[in-house]
Amino acid sequence: MLRQVTRNVWYAIRRSVRRVNAIIELIAQPSFTQFVLRIGLATPFWRSGTNKWDGFLQLNDVAVLLFSTEFRLHLPGGPYSFPAPEATAFLVGSAEILFPVLLILGLATRVAACGLLVMTLVVELTVPDGWPVHVTWAAIALGIMAWGPGRLSLDYWFERRKG
Repeated sequence: MLRQVTRNVWYAIRRSVRRVNAIIELIAQPSFTQFVLRIGLATPFWRSGTNKWDGFLQLNDVAVLLFSTEFRLHLPGGPYSFPAPEATAFLVGSAEILFPVLLILGLATRVAACGLLVMTLVVELTVPDGWPVHVTWAAIALGIMAWGPGRLSLDYWFERRKG
C-alpha cells in the first residue's frame, strides 16, 4: 500500500515537472534565446562605446585620457600602459560601436562575438576586480560563438537565400 502511494506521488511529481518543462521550452525558444543573448552582450559594449565619442569619428578627451593614464594591463611584471593611447582609444571605441551593431543585426555574428570576447579578456586584464561581470560577458560571447545567431538574424536570412 505504502509502495503504491509512493509511486503515485513520484508519478505526479514527474508529470508536473514535464509540464513545467514543456511550458519553459515554449517560452525559451532557441532563436529567441539567441537573440536575447546577442542583445545582452551588445548592450554594455554599446554603452561604453557611445561614451567615448563626441561626434562622428571624434573621440572625446576623457577616452584618450583614460587610455593614457588610468587603464593599465595587469600582467606579470606590470601594470603596463597601452601603447599609442589615442590609436588604442579610437580602435576600442570603434569596436565598441561596430560589434554591438553587428550582434543586434545578427550579421557576422560569430566574428562580432569573438571580437567582444577578446575585448572582454583585455578588460579583465585592465580591471581585474570586475571578473564576476566579465565572466558573464565571456559566457554569453562563447554561447553566441558556439550556437550562432539563431533564426532572428541576417546571417540566417543570407544562409537561407544562398540555399
